[in-house]
Amino acid sequence: MSDPSQMIARGRRVLATEAEAVAGLEHRLDGNFARACALLLACEGRIVVTGMGKSGHVGSKIAATLASTGSPAFFVHPAEAIHGDLGMITAKDVVLALSNSGETSELLTILPVIKRLAVPLIALTGKDASTLSRYATVTLDVSVPAEACPLNLAPTASTTAALAMGDALAIAVLEARGFTEEDFARSHPGGSLGRRLLLHVEDVMRKGDELPRVGPETLLSEGLLEMSRKGLGMTTIVDPEDHVLGVFTDGDLRRALDRQLDVHRTRMREVMTAGGKVAEPRMLAAEAVHLMETFRITSLPVVSDDAERKLVGALNVHDLLRAGVM
Repeated sequence: MSDPSQMIARGRRVLATEAEAVAGLEHRLDGNFARACALLLACEGRIVVTGMGKSGHVGSKIAATLASTGSPAFFVHPAEAIHGDLGMITAKDVVLALSNSGETSELLTILPVIKRLAVPLIALTGKDASTLSRYATVTLDVSVPAEACPLNLAPTASTTAALAMGDALAIAVLEARGFTEEDFARSHPGGSLGRRLLLHVEDVMRKGDELPRVGPETLLSEGLLEMSRKGLGMTTIVDPEDHVLGVFTDGDLRRALDRQLDVHRTRMREVMTAGGKVAEPRMLAAEAVHLMETFRITSLPVVSDDAERKLVGALNVHDLLRAGVM
């Protein structure tokens, strides 16, 4: 059985080797890196990323990162490219090719075609004097002193360095584009950030018969029944035209009971909280969360965003939790 301390030591050695490989890239970022970024920014088509083997796996991830950060990109496998997929590359594209040796045969086969298309070619390679580098418009040096593999064979530190360089390109271009949180959310509508930045109150609010509403002259006992029926922990008090006059919540009920008010004689206008906080349909759901947290409330009426300000919906903290906004 392997000694646990030796396993830990080996793991630490790998991490140190890969950290050194990435740290070594920082001082190589020069005019070539800036030119590569400029080519990506100026691309009118798509960024086509390609590479074989482990470089291909890294390239696929770089393409995904570019696409999700505002630079339309996709991955093309070199072996598939020479059997028809090369037609996916157009004159408006930019090609980003990865090969540690710069001599990957499948990749070299498609380079003359890329050259004839006059498509800008950015190379990420560990060999400056390689064939890939000679064909490239811009070459970025991602060489490493050694692989983390003790045999210096398995692509480890070299793939980590290439991936880090791809991230550096993607983020530098992202910032140059002025890419915002909202832009990111549009590419990630299923994620928590997407829900926070894209989901509006109208997407989660309750409507129609689900809305708790009573008139100002309604007895408190009937108001309590309305609260119970609708299950929002509150009821709105509205005039005949559905303008919100106030709200009655669990907190208002406690205060009414403390005053020993008769629920069968007291009118809702006597115990409601006049005015109160409201949301609007086009308000971000995340803003409604902030409103609730700031004022320590658990539910909100929703009023129309026009001059009428009529009741159009309601929501509570559970609606927001179900929507994944909280």
